Amino acid sequence: MLVRNFLKAAMGVAVLSLGSALAQTPAGGRGGQPAAPAGPWMNKALSPDERADLVIKEMTIDEKIQLVHGGSTAAPAGGASRSNGGAGFVPGIQRLNIPDVNMADSAVGITRGAAMGRYSTLLPSTLGAASSWNTEGAYLYGTVIGRELRAQGYNMSIGGGVNVTREERNGRNFEYAGEDPILAGMMTGYLMKGVQSQQIMGDLKHYAVNDQETGRNIGNATASKRVLRETDLLAFEIALRESNAAGFMCSYNKINGDWACENDYLLNQVLKKTFGFKGWVMSDWGGTHTTTKAALAGLDQEQPGSGFFGDNLKKAIAAGEVPAARLDDMVHRILRSMFAVGVIDNPPVRDVPDVFQGLEDAQKIAEESIVLVKNANGQLPLNAAAVKSIAVIGSHADVGVLSGGGSAQVNPSGGNAVKPAPGAAPAPAPAGGMGMGRVAVYSPLAPLKAIRAKAPNAKVTYNEGTDPAAAAAVAKGAEVAIVFVNQPMSEGRDSATLNLPENQDALVAAVAAANPHTIIVTENGGPLAMPWIANVPAVMVAWFPGVGGAPAIANLLFGDVNPSAKLPVSFAKTHEDLPMPKIPGIDLAPVVPPGGGRGALPNFEIPYGPEGLKVGYKWFDAENKEPLFAFGHGLSYTTYSYSGMTASASGRNVKVSFQVKNDGKRPGVEIAQIYAALPASAGEPPKRLVGWQRVALNPGESKTVTLTIDPLYLSVFDEAKDAWSLLPGDYKLMAGASSRTLPLSAPVRITQ
Repeated sequence: MLVRNFLKAAMGVAVLSLGSALAQTPAGGRGGQPAAPAGPWMNKALSPDERADLVIKEMTIDEKIQLVHGGSTAAPAGGASRSNGGAGFVPGIQRLNIPDVNMADSAVGITRGAAMGRYSTLLPSTLGAASSWNTEGAYLYGTVIGRELRAQGYNMSIGGGVNVTREERNGRNFEYAGEDPILAGMMTGYLMKGVQSQQIMGDLKHYAVNDQETGRNIGNATASKRVLRETDLLAFEIALRESNAAGFMCSYNKINGDWACENDYLLNQVLKKTFGFKGWVMSDWGGTHTTTKAALAGLDQEQPGSGFFGDNLKKAIAAGEVPAARLDDMVHRILRSMFAVGVIDNPPVRDVPDVFQGLEDAQKIAEESIVLVKNANGQLPLNAAAVKSIAVIGSHADVGVLSGGGSAQVNPSGGNAVKPAPGAAPAPAPAGGMGMGRVAVYSPLAPLKAIRAKAPNAKVTYNEGTDPAAAAAVAKGAEVAIVFVNQPMSEGRDSATLNLPENQDALVAAVAAANPHTIIVTENGGPLAMPWIANVPAVMVAWFPGVGGAPAIANLLFGDVNPSAKLPVSFAKTHEDLPMPKIPGIDLAPVVPPGGGRGALPNFEIPYGPEGLKVGYKWFDAENKEPLFAFGHGLSYTTYSYSGMTASASGRNVKVSFQVKNDGKRPGVEIAQIYAALPASAGEPPKRLVGWQRVALNPGESKTVTLTIDPLYLSVFDEAKDAWSLLPGDYKLMAGASSRTLPLSAPVRITQ
């Protein structure tokens, strides 16, 4: 007891010391600074818009200009920097009680945490999280990011990737939420809603049609308004509707000839007018190209510097090129968002992140994210009591799990789990926590250790997998072989094919030939080709599984958790089956051109004519191509059956009902999916996702699923009317386990 009390007292002193230090450290422009007098805008009974207008009345033009561009992170002479060390910083107006905006890259966790000596939870990739089809899980994902941002002193997340997966080889697919606009929009919207529940501002990005890294600063994506509104922009529309995100980040590329950050159609007409967006539009870093055109087209804030929205904007206003009212609108959008989310009334105060809660949440999300795509002859789950020997092979499974690179790179505490070989030149360190594809980063917590813990009586050996013949020899001597393979992906580069890099396909083939009980676990940023699929009985897609990935993988392998996840993207057999077998511009160096993307740049076209509306599974359906694994596919350790479907229409509302039964001996969660085939007059792909429901079922239990379909999800975009149209005619509703497994159907007629 005396020892415990001594430790408790010592810890209390340490915590008090840390708390005192934190209190003296600026966070959001507040800590250690004199309190400003409270103005009438601090009245919480007023609306965010009223409060913003009251502040604007007191501001000078220089103070307004200060808020519409990124600020310097350098410390003033004789003082301390107010920047929190994140990706972006906008100095606030202290005399008016307006705090600094401190932004952090935080797509899958806070990226610069380790670089600043702070802990950040590495969550599973958002593509993995989308595999759960669980909006409550997406909300939890956002709350983890939001609470850790608060604890680190940030007040804005610049995660929130919504870009629809048009290009399966895109290096940033792991940051997004798949190929279907409804699923991607809902999952990202709930994620950002979770972030903002912690009174942290969030944003949605990269607006829009930014779906490849190759030549991202010079590409011109061309598509009709109908194609844009029914695919990429629909995902953003849904995400905004669900989240009321404070910010939108416009992308690097052009859309139909205009840069995204000075695209009047994209920003003014669609986002602000049609979607009713009340927040502010910031440029991607270095994505601003002009002053007057960008300001008039709807850009509200230049990042990260002031080359266009600093003195040049002030001169443009003085010359009458940009109305003063437009500057007030920019500032209003920023201020009202700060009031609406709560960063002015409840600014972050630095604290210690809850490491244990972060790990627990990350593991829970991972367990709902890992997709069992093949399980022949009941190879899985493994029987921990019966298995005597296991060979674990490849992908540094002895030390950790792979994570995604670029501005989403969450560098782990303690550094990369994969250390350079003795005597080898060290790999280039990711600058400021940003991998940018320079080095693959592995997060500690090893699958090998987790597997050994699950099977304490089995002999578990490890082989690094660099020599296929040696790995096969190890596998041949074991009852079961578990091969971990990886697909490193990063911002700044795309893959030319869907195949595994570094001879891993040959590794899998060799091990599978040596041991018929070979299980493949993939750590991947996007879809994979699997030329060896016919020769392995079981494949588990773990994506980039995050800091809780190792125990989550082990729980699924041994059946402590029943798989429930479904693919949010189609897996093609080969990249030759994709709409564009070769990525446009793949031979270009996919880097930021000199000057951060400004000035005279070469052009190349990224045409979306080949597929148009046929994105993902819609392409495979329309072209009669068989995917390797269909969108929505995912297996369980139990089986489900569907029956009794009915559909009815009342005006614009369509209701669908059917039963799902657990026919097996294990409890599980089925993701029941609903698709619709529109009337032939619509000119649409064969079918589209219009709804889903996660259904938890005990063995033998049956439940009725009843859904009312959002009319938007059944509508087509009419370019002539510049509006959505729900066409009258005969529709076919289908239900089942994936886009290619739909045992139920029911007709319904819409008359208006």
